Amino acid sequence: MSKHILIVGGGYVGLYTGLGLRRMIRSGEVTVTVVDPRGYMTYQPFLAEAAGGTIEPRHVVAPLHRVLKGARVLTGRVTRISHDDRTALFQPVQGPARTLTYDILVMAAGSITRTLPIPGLAEHAVGFKTVGEAVHLRNHVLAQLAAAASTDDPQVRRRALTFVVVGGGFSGVEALAEMQGLADDALRYHDGITPADLTWTLVEATGGILPELHPDLGRWTVGALRARGVDVRLETRLSSAAGGVATLSDGTALDAGTLVWAAGGRPSPLAADSGLPVDGAGLLLATEYLTVAGLEDAFTAGDGAAVPDLTRPGQFTAPNAQHAVRQAKLLARNLKAYVRGRGLKAYRHAYLGSVAGLAHHQGVAQVYSIRLTGFLGWLAHRMYHLAWVPTVNHKARVLADWALSMVFRREAVQLAAIEHADEDFRRALAADDLDRAA
Repeated sequence: MSKHILIVGGGYVGLYTGLGLRRMIRSGEVTVTVVDPRGYMTYQPFLAEAAGGTIEPRHVVAPLHRVLKGARVLTGRVTRISHDDRTALFQPVQGPARTLTYDILVMAAGSITRTLPIPGLAEHAVGFKTVGEAVHLRNHVLAQLAAAASTDDPQVRRRALTFVVVGGGFSGVEALAEMQGLADDALRYHDGITPADLTWTLVEATGGILPELHPDLGRWTVGALRARGVDVRLETRLSSAAGGVATLSDGTALDAGTLVWAAGGRPSPLAADSGLPVDGAGLLLATEYLTVAGLEDAFTAGDGAAVPDLTRPGQFTAPNAQHAVRQAKLLARNLKAYVRGRGLKAYRHAYLGSVAGLAHHQGVAQVYSIRLTGFLGWLAHRMYHLAWVPTVNHKARVLADWALSMVFRREAVQLAAIEHADEDFRRALAADDLDRAA
């Protein structure tokens, strides 16, 4: 009898697990339903380059319905799971909620942006976790440059040219570096503005950045950013963003036209809200076999799960793409074994290292004991992540984007209007109403 597998989440784990089950889908051994709020998988490491304009945003996402042929892909959210009944409450993007039934659950809901109760944060900051936020930031940076070049008001100009990024992890560092690279290229089209007129500030609460890398590489990155004019504030927090003014814990106040919040994530609350076993941080408790601890017919992996790290007894695997992809591939194999009544294999993977791109042909990389900086680090960053881009189609498109960026300058046109595409229409309607009233 065919088993119905419900995969909640279409990120790394959801996509690669689904890919690993294709043969079982074709043979009829299982049916697979994947639920995701957006309907596509985002390759997170390239979000910064999408924001910087070196990669087309559509090339960093993989449509689940196209990649996971044979699986049923539903766009919407699972809002509640009752595992005792093997049911999940599904809210589609349009229409009423309905109940989905399943035989085997794969929890791959991942993480969401971690926020803090900081005044003004919701009103004036933008996150950096989705392709939509990356596109918004690209348009916003270019719009700020255009605004500064079009005003005679020194306060407006200063605000437009002030950029603050909170969070010294990979996301924050790479976002700032790519935004700065975009701005430096775009300044050639704005007379009267020089790189020295722009203020770039990176705010990090701890004593170092890029914590997954060796401390020496973190220190090298701090030096490289400061050499490019970035004010790196370590052991500093954002205290307030009220009125668009970024007030830091050291008393500094920056009237920032751009405030990016990249201070990490937290597990999706779905598991905790559904009564599934979680730890104090909200991570779904997992075994080394990628099953949910204490539950039958339930599996999990990725950055929403506490997966034991067998290479470091007593610790859990890091919440990164390297582990998520490898866990997903093993999870698919374990699902096959589970359906067929065979034994499961434990997840064991020693951490290879990490890479980060810093734009301007700079980067840092750590592969085992090898440490690379500068151009070699940048090259390692691109080669490593290209290898993990899903599908040959997307690899080719990313390569083409890179090749074109080596020959031609980045496009400096900002398309902020597409985020509010109805404004011109509404303005025209309002004008017609005024004419008729007159």
